[in-house]
Amino acid sequence: MSDDDTTAPAAQASTEDRHASWLELFFDLVAVAGVAQIAHLLHGVPDLSDLGLYALLFLAFWTAWICFTLYANVAYESTHVRTVLAAMFGMAVMAAAVSGVHEGDDQHARVFALAYVVIRGLANRAWQNRRQILVDWPAAQMSLGVIPWTVSLWAHDPLRYWLWALGIALDLYVTFAVSARDIIEHQEARERRGERPARRDSAPGPSLARSQTEHLSERLGLFVIIVLGEGVAQVVGATSQEKWDTQLYMLAVAAFFLLVTLWALSFRHGYAGVPHLAAGVLPARAALPLHCFVSGCLAALAAGLGAAAEHLETLPDATRWLLCSALAGYFLLSGLAWLGRAGRERRWLLCVALPCCVLPLLLALFGAHLRTVAVVWLLVLVALWPIRYERRSAREPKQAVANGS
Repeated sequence: MSDDDTTAPAAQASTEDRHASWLELFFDLVAVAGVAQIAHLLHGVPDLSDLGLYALLFLAFWTAWICFTLYANVAYESTHVRTVLAAMFGMAVMAAAVSGVHEGDDQHARVFALAYVVIRGLANRAWQNRRQILVDWPAAQMSLGVIPWTVSLWAHDPLRYWLWALGIALDLYVTFAVSARDIIEHQEARERRGERPARRDSAPGPSLARSQTEHLSERLGLFVIIVLGEGVAQVVGATSQEKWDTQLYMLAVAAFFLLVTLWALSFRHGYAGVPHLAAGVLPARAALPLHCFVSGCLAALAAGLGAAAEHLETLPDATRWLLCSALAGYFLLSGLAWLGRAGRERRWLLCVALPCCVLPLLLALFGAHLRTVAVVWLLVLVALWPIRYERRSAREPKQAVANGS
């Protein structure tokens, strides 16, 4: 690593077998605080406005996190420590402002937006100093999506939130519609028009940079682990405040089984924290949004599990829909990840992905009179089905060979 003035000695590990550095792990600790604060938006009995604000703030926080995750991934030993620490402080400010944003406080909302704008500016400056264009995520160094956030500093509710949503939408547009070469051609055109100072003849033009896949998958996986850990923290925090009886014990065991099953699907049957994703089958531009949405579903599920411990008899309708919809969304994204795999079977989509998406929604629709423990255990059974199906499918060729012999 390096700070803004000096460069530290080169790391011993090669780029192929490198792991997350101490600075990157320290940076990810802010993600712990941010995910926890944002998940708290869904406590109690959330309504549609709470869910919309949760999605908006989670997308903004994840975007800020991924910008510097990718920067450290590419820069490696040349990472500017001061720049990363400044972004880390900005993300901590965003996390601290979440509660006030939820309460409609103008000051907290402006501070949240200002911190986001500063973080994106730092990321843009870091890439300009490296004279590189990131192929995998061009939005990390483009300011188009930041413009609505800047305008929102002078706006009030609800216009402010629509501007934030527009900024996120523009980032997604840049991600899928703008190539790195388009950015280089745009910069060169501006220089020819005199809008930017021309480069010296000896200075090389911007080069294309790609992320280091294995290191990036480790960082993405760590983020998902953080989100699953928030689920454990939610259940522990809620159960510690309730009277310990048989119902609570059964709910705690069910919640633990559900989180463990999702961990197995995301890592033992997935890649980089995305269930049923295989390494290298999707470009980063497609895999990164999948990771974001999977993480968002898991964080919402974590909030729902925490609320379930506070309603041991029956779940409020909003909480039941939150739990079931989050799991259905998780499996919908799992199906999208599966579509990118080579040799995929249509039978898997019909026998696994479809029922795992539909059954939680049916449970949300018709489970109003079920006890909370029963709802969570039924979700455990839904989550276990893909693992059971894959194990049975793996045994079928062996049985066929044995029967043939």
